[in-house]
Amino acid sequence: MDLRLDGITHHYDGLLALDSIDLAVRDGETVAIIGPSGCGKSTLLGIVGGLLKPTSGRVETIGAPRADSLNPFTYIFQDFALLPWRSVAANVALALEHHKLPRAERHDRVQAALDLTGLSDFATALPKQLSGGMRQRVGIARALVVRPAVLLLDEPLSALDAQTRELLMEDLLAIWARERSTRLYVTHNLDEAARLADRVVVLSRRPGRLREIVTIDVPVAERTGPSAQAVIAGVRDRLWMLIRDEARDAEREVQHA
Repeated sequence: MDLRLDGITHHYDGLLALDSIDLAVRDGETVAIIGPSGCGKSTLLGIVGGLLKPTSGRVETIGAPRADSLNPFTYIFQDFALLPWRSVAANVALALEHHKLPRAERHDRVQAALDLTGLSDFATALPKQLSGGMRQRVGIARALVVRPAVLLLDEPLSALDAQTRELLMEDLLAIWARERSTRLYVTHNLDEAARLADRVVVLSRRPGRLREIVTIDVPVAERTGPSAQAVIAGVRDRLWMLIRDEARDAEREVQHA
């Protein structure tokens, strides 16, 4: 399912947060959104997901979700939000509980999500028995079990240490090679944007305006290989050059607030 954002503008109590954002996201594409702190990245994601109503502009979907999609839009946040008394499989199954599904289909969906995220051997474990990276995999599996048409990710790896984040990036690339949702990925981490996205949307300092779109010309299947590292590093450096000065200004603004 394609997404189209037309003239998205948003005010908070008179403060202009986003100004006239136009963006088209193709079916099966991963688009990362970066920019200085406070530029409206998460606000834009909330508008796309229907959590916020824009002051003006609209979000359109083009095409229908696939037949097995239970939720057209699904979020993954940095907070794992797992129920501590429920097993891994039961936490994943939580997303299905308000859908009237046959027991066999419910089981098959949970098992497929566990297989996709490498959690099959941990189905009966409790969240307290898992590392941070494994708990976030449960959150990812819970989002994927409904087979969303559009996956909205808001800083999903920011709570993890550097090594775990690297492992999760490799896992996400493998997952995205196998499932066909359309993805919007908000992050402060330029390495994540360069590694995971097909295109990176760079927003300006508040009010967030679309400054530039950077395309990563490396197939997803090759992102973890050594030949891609120079290209990815070059993209990361370009992204930093685009936001560096405004990021410095935004940091000073936060410090003096």
